[in-house]
Amino acid sequence: MKKILTSALVLALSVGTLLGCAAKTSETPKAGEQAKTEKSDYPTKPIKLIVSFPAGGGTDLGARQLTPYLEKELGVPVVIENKAGGGGWVGYSQLLSSAPDGYTIGYVNTPGLITGYVNPTAQRKENLDSFEFIINHVKDAGVIAVRTDEKRFTDIKGLVEYAKKHELSASSNGVASGNHIAALQMNKELGTKFRSVHFGGTSEAITGVLGGHVDVLIAKVGEVKEPAADKQLKVLAVMMPERVPQFPDVPTVKEAVGVNIENYSIRGIAGPKGMDPKIVDKLQDAFEKAEKNAEHAKKMSDMGLNIDTTEGPDFKEMLKKEETNVIEMKKLLGW
Repeated sequence: MKKILTSALVLALSVGTLLGCAAKTSETPKAGEQAKTEKSDYPTKPIKLIVSFPAGGGTDLGARQLTPYLEKELGVPVVIENKAGGGGWVGYSQLLSSAPDGYTIGYVNTPGLITGYVNPTAQRKENLDSFEFIINHVKDAGVIAVRTDEKRFTDIKGLVEYAKKHELSASSNGVASGNHIAALQMNKELGTKFRSVHFGGTSEAITGVLGGHVDVLIAKVGEVKEPAADKQLKVLAVMMPERVPQFPDVPTVKEAVGVNIENYSIRGIAGPKGMDPKIVDKLQDAFEKAEKNAEHAKKMSDMGLNIDTTEGPDFKEMLKKEETNVIEMKKLLGW
């Protein structure tokens, strides 16, 4: 009898131990399972969106137009953090040093993103492979404009022919800026003789052109929209493969002179390398829906900014094309 009771006690303890383990297993998932659950629930807390330029600038304004729609798609706050300096690289460096968990992402802008590491004096090891490219937001098309009372040329074809024979000054926002590279591209591809005059910003450049101190304004669509509407400037050409809705009657350079000159600023979203593909997919889906929201698209168009939702590898290829253009200009830039 004693032996039977002892066996029953051992059996009861064994069953209890097994049930306890089962309960513990169901209550406490393994580390890998917990991480998987957290990723599938992403996002569960606010997301930081780094803008590598000052508040009130074009990138910042576009970001602040987008975030309310993005928050609706993601279900969490998206907090903009301005980190200006170094042509954008103060912010890019912070982005790259962040954990690749999807809670810190940021805008990347051309050409500064690329010139910031192609320029040998910068001595940066980072390049396009350092980032996880999520989705583009804006393609800000480059334009060529002159004063409305300009008599020497009245269209882009006339301007190009004149500039082949005479040196003309063209505005720039600094060495290796998009506008500077555009002038170098035209000199290289069209045989023009543009001499860049560097200003601290486009507003200064417009003042210089309107005052007759500079012959040609090279800028972006959003920057010339109002002065063109006020008949202060005449936009002669767009440096894009296709015309833009803000200036439907203005031809592309290729249309007018048969040579493709593309120059535009890309403003897209990236994260540090190593992000989980599922998180990237979720961000891409949310950003695309937010960007294509009709209300947001209209606000951006009214600002002169055209939405482009190129994603992932295709977005990176678009940037690689920009990288090739900058590298081809290295000799002309003195690099």
